[in-house]
This record gives sequence, C-alpha cells and structure tokens, in this order.
Amino acid sequence: MSDTAGMPAGPERPDADGGRPDPPATYAPGTGSSPTGEGIARRRRRWLRWTAMGAAGLVLVAGGVGWAAYNKLDGNITKDTDAAAELARYEKERPTPLAHGAQNVLLIGSDTRAGRGNKKYGRDRGTQRSDTTILLHLAADRQSATAVSIPRDVMVDLPSCRMADGSRTRAQFAQFNWAFQFGGTACTIRTVEKMTKIRVDHHMVVDFAGFKDMVEAVDGVRVCLREPINDKAAHLKLPAGRHTLDGEQALGYVRARKSIGDGSDTDRMDRQQQFLAALVNKVQSNDVLLNPAKLYPVLDAATSSLTTDPALASLRGLYELVRGMRNIPTEQVQFLTVPRRSYVYDANRDELVEPAADELFTRLRTDAPLQVTREEPGPDPRGEQAADPSRTPSPAPTFRGNTAAGTTCE
Repeated sequence: MSDTAGMPAGPERPDADGGRPDPPATYAPGTGSSPTGEGIARRRRRWLRWTAMGAAGLVLVAGGVGWAAYNKLDGNITKDTDAAAELARYEKERPTPLAHGAQNVLLIGSDTRAGRGNKKYGRDRGTQRSDTTILLHLAADRQSATAVSIPRDVMVDLPSCRMADGSRTRAQFAQFNWAFQFGGTACTIRTVEKMTKIRVDHHMVVDFAGFKDMVEAVDGVRVCLREPINDKAAHLKLPAGRHTLDGEQALGYVRARKSIGDGSDTDRMDRQQQFLAALVNKVQSNDVLLNPAKLYPVLDAATSSLTTDPALASLRGLYELVRGMRNIPTEQVQFLTVPRRSYVYDANRDELVEPAADELFTRLRTDAPLQVTREEPGPDPRGEQAADPSRTPSPAPTFRGNTAAGTTCE
C-alpha cells in the first residue's frame, strides 16, 4: 500500500496491483502531517529555534546600537583635566561643603570663536571670555533648584591664576569675567568660591555651537517679543510677537544687548533667565526625559559641546547628576541674579549689594529655602516688599527673579 499521507486531496488512485484503491487516509484533527503528530512537533521545534535565534539577533543588534550610541555620547564630552589639576593645588583654600547631598554646579557660557561654527561670531584672538555664568544649586532633597546669574562686570577679588602659557596673574580687584579670560575654568571657580564661600562640586562649559544645537534638538523654544529686534551684532531681526526660535535665533536673543530693552546687562540676564525657564518648560512638557527618541538628539547636542570636570565627563556622571532633577516641579526651578548695583567708582561696572548678597550665598551654602518674585524690588535690595506693612513676611527671604513655571509671554 502506498503512503499517500501529505498528498493533496484529489481523485482516488488505483493501487499498484490494479485492485481497488485504498481509501484516503484520515487523521484526527490537530495531529499534523502524521498519525503520531511528530511532524508538526518537529516543525514547531524548528520554528521555536529560529524565532529564538531571531529574537536573540534583534537583542544583539539593539544592544549593539545602544552600546554604539552610548559610546558616541560618552565620547562626545571633553574632560577638563587641566582645571581639575589646578583646583587640586588649592584644595586647602577651597570651601568645605556644609549640606550633605546638595550640589553646586557652575555653568559657564564661553564666547570663544574657536571650534565648530563659532568663527562667524568674530575673530578668534586666542582668548575667551564668559558673558554668562550661572551657579546652579540643587537642594539635597532634590525638590528645588536655584540658578543664580553672576554679572560679568561685577567687581570682585580675583586670585592669582595660572594662564595658558604657564605664567601667573597677580591677585587683584577686577571685573568678574576677567577670571575666565585670564585663567579659564579653574580661575573662575576659585573666584566664585572666594566670593560666595560655596563649594563648587561640578562645572560645565558650553560654547555657541553647543547652545544652538541644544535648542535645535528640542525643536525650538517659544518666546514673546514686546518690541521688534534688529541687532546686527547678534545676527537677529524679528518683528514683535510670539516666535519659536531656532538655534541661531535663540543664540542671538540671549546675546543681544543694546537693541533690546534698556540695553543693560541686567536686562540681558533677565532675558537669559526667562529663556532658560522656557527651555526647561519645553523639555518637561514634551516628555523628552522619558522618550529615548527625543532624548538622544538632546543628549547628543549637549554632550558634543560640553567641557566638564572629570566626574561629570561621562554619561554615567551626567545621569547621576540629573536623575533626581526630573521630579522637581517647574515652580521650584528658580532663576535670579545676585543682588548688585552700579559700582560707585564706575557706572559701567557693578558691585554686590550687602548684606543681601551674603544672605543669598549663606542660604545656598546651607541649603536653606528662598523665594523669588518677578515684582520690582522695593527699598530692600533683595526685592522683598518689606516697605508695605500690609504684606505678610515670607518665611524665607525673597529675591527678584522668576521660575520655570512662568513664561516669556506673560
């Protein structure tokens, strides 16, 4: 008898003897291609093996892509070993941290014309200055963050600093941004620590190209212009109204000075703070931190332009820093400028207002709470409306500033 198992259904075939054909073979439902079900079992085993191998391959590919991406991002960051070595020489003079778990990060915006895409903003004269310096304080409980702008023209005591050619500057009383021009990051950190008595735990330096890339990575940042801008130096021309600024426009917006507002550095710092608040809002509202597809270009833009202390010069280091920041409410992300006024001997320079500046530094140093308000300051230079007896005093001192919960279009 011929085995017809597996043959398509069709007319009956005569057997080899010419006798009556055998009836077609029938099998119970679900037994596969053989009476014992061994065929389907073999096919299932083969299918499972190939599926497992395919899944393993996908995992390996995904892992390879993830590892390649990790290595790329990790390799983007420039490690500032020179600053670390210089700071180590002065470890004994540096402040002692007072609040366990709190962290202070110095953010420096470099105006260097060297590097990718920076030459069009002017000639590279071999030096760099910092028009933007922000001391970011992260509370120990990670329930608040306070960013304090330090005016570039405020008069402070500069320490003796090592210059790029190995020579040293003399200690002197001069404008703040000379520290970065003379001795780079290490000199700036030592100057901030001397002025505030706050230990700087980490630092980050970002240039023009890095700032633009960050804005591009989040698809622009929305601002509101109450008056048109036409600033040739900042490469920016915009009508009044609401705008979503791309990277180039955003850079011009935060750099512009004389063509916007009252032309003062104070007005520019306020604008920078409002822009950063809008950027924080954009990142949080778009769930960038929780969406790998959105997060990768932001990380790539950020890491490609960052120069940091060795402890932060890796994705692991940056992750440890920002891990606890994701849950800070936007109303607790505060921006303000250190209290200051025109320098008594030069109206083009600033000086700290005491005791308000010292009170601010003390509260940051001890991780004590403070509040900000967008109201114009009254007689109290912190901006606290102490002159109005109808107001209930705040349990924490109030300084003029804004939060990330606000918008630039209010």
